[in-house]
Amino acid sequence: MAQESHSGGGNNTSCVEVAFAGPAAAVRDSKNPEGPALVFPVGAWHGLIAAARAGQLER
Repeated sequence: MAQESHSGGGNNTSCVEVAFAGPAAAVRDSKNPEGPALVFPVGAWHGLIAAARAGQLER
């Protein structure tokens, strides 16, 4: 299972971990590793990241 960690913003107060397992991407708060995870199809996760990088998402 491949795993990535992404922090949001320059203050590093927001961070998510993403684990890829076959056709799924599981996303959780790295500061709460025992908490729930959201599971998405890998294609949907990559689409979200592409939209964020292109500035297509609003805060």
